Amino acid sequence: MSAASPSIAVNEWAPSPQRHVPAVLMRPIDDPAAWTAKDFAGRDIWLYRLLGDEIDEVLAAVAAVERAGLSLMDVARENFPLPRFGETLHTIRDEVMLGRGFAVLRGMPVEGRKRLQVATAFWGMGAWLGRQISQNRRGHLLGHVKDTGGDYSVGRGYNTSAALAFHSDRCDMLSLCCLQPARSGGAHRIASSVTIYNTLLARRPDLVRELTWPFYRSRRGEIPDGETTPWFRLPVFSVADGYFAARPPGSVVMKAQGMPGVPELTPLQREALDAFAALARENALDIDLEPGDVSYLQNFVTLHARTSYEDHPEPERKRHLLRLWLDTGGVRPLADDIRREVTGVAVPPEMLQTPLDAA
Repeated sequence: MSAASPSIAVNEWAPSPQRHVPAVLMRPIDDPAAWTAKDFAGRDIWLYRLLGDEIDEVLAAVAAVERAGLSLMDVARENFPLPRFGETLHTIRDEVMLGRGFAVLRGMPVEGRKRLQVATAFWGMGAWLGRQISQNRRGHLLGHVKDTGGDYSVGRGYNTSAALAFHSDRCDMLSLCCLQPARSGGAHRIASSVTIYNTLLARRPDLVRELTWPFYRSRRGEIPDGETTPWFRLPVFSVADGYFAARPPGSVVMKAQGMPGVPELTPLQREALDAFAALARENALDIDLEPGDVSYLQNFVTLHARTSYEDHPEPERKRHLLRLWLDTGGVRPLADDIRREVTGVAVPPEMLQTPLDAA
């Protein structure tokens, strides 16, 4: 399923009922984040179309930042005023963190605007939802998803054009801003980890039990101070204070295989991981992000992936998304071991930076 055509002006946005029924492992979970792509057939209720006065508020806040001569890292909620739209962003935050787990905002102008102006709008809106945290060892608070010729087999996939398997990032909330889509492909894919859990529990509870085991995962060379192993351990499924969380296996589990101290996966564990991945693909929603689209998704109930893509030949038309990792301040309870792993990539404060293009 793809996002609605830009010619359709109707705003179908509708928040979910944000009820909370305490989750218990090995029992079905009743949660608004349990959905499949079929639930949205013909209804883009996850898509919020910005109104003209809301866009005007954001652009006025960007202009105020420019007049004050603030750097991007100095922009905070307090100096990025959104008198009315700020309340809408609070609604978006609650929907992402306590509702269906994701939302897309459409209509932010990018054509004809300077990169810094677009980045300021994206950053300032994000500041109303959480605190920006580092995404890599270079201290990037503003990230770039763009093919720079990277090798996904040994690194991270955001600087390649390869298809990315379903995964979650090391933060509460992921946000993307589309500057330029690909020539073809590159769909933003998302899936509900709650639906995966419930479906697998109904079909193969033994595999759910396997996925509650703390799997070994590669740190991909990003070893925090005080740690010595190139891997860490987390279960795929867990519950804390009645709140469900999933940390999908993705490539980091397979990349940990063969590391010193890491046992070989058992046949049943491999079957469980394969079943998880298959269910993510089976229930995925594909969204074709348009220039100016801003997406938000919560990393504990929502997985994301990407289809492979082909770029335009012109360098200025290469697929390019801005990215933020946001810490929402503990809005959703998490197990201690998970909380330690979703606080971004630790770097000295002097290394923090907001590059305006991919390095």
